[in-house]
Amino acid sequence: MNIKYFLYVRLWKNNSSLIQLLGLCPVLAMTTNSINAIGLGMTTTIVLTITNTIISTLKRIIPHDIRIPIYMILVSSIVTSIEMLIHAYQFNLYQSLGIFIPLIVTNCIIVGRADLIAYKNSIIVSFFDGIFIGLGSTFAMFIIAFIREALGNGTLFFGINKIIHSTDNFMFVHLLDKNSTIILAVLPPGGFFILGCIIAIKNAIDLYFKKQTVIKNINCSCICKTKK
Repeated sequence: MNIKYFLYVRLWKNNSSLIQLLGLCPVLAMTTNSINAIGLGMTTTIVLTITNTIISTLKRIIPHDIRIPIYMILVSSIVTSIEMLIHAYQFNLYQSLGIFIPLIVTNCIIVGRADLIAYKNSIIVSFFDGIFIGLGSTFAMFIIAFIREALGNGTLFFGINKIIHSTDNFMFVHLLDKNSTIILAVLPPGGFFILGCIIAIKNAIDLYFKKQTVIKNINCSCICKTKK
């Protein structure tokens, strides 16, 4: 297995939020605040990793014709367990994420990776696929939330005590004066607009490197012909 290509595909080339555009409802709803985005992203990553690992372990005894209902039972059980743990140990984060924790059950990324990867690959591949697909989605959500929170509220990492209990309520970065913020950024249209801009920037970066690769191959080809 090519490790670099494995990471490149999951974190960048086929990023579940920026390329596959899966699970956009929680992505747009939870990215008004960077802490909420990190919290939901990490929760989704844990669910994805555990689900992939269990399904890969049991794939030989899961009947092919009823595999989807079995996936849903497993995912529901895992999400419920993690929701109870967050409720018990991270209550402030639990309150912020609200209904979007149980809605992870319906996230297309979870069932999609279970059927596409976990049901057909080894436990190790499925385990790391869950981690890096989840981290790719978390990274995308954080970038969107970073921009929306900074422009819309003028802050960064507001509410960090929801994840790190030892921090103070007022420990966050103040970037803009309240009168200079753009309220549209934290509204749904602003979320779609910022997501679109990030996808456009990613496509521009990919196109630039693709052109560079083509130019490099043409130059190499010319050099070889000259030598002949």
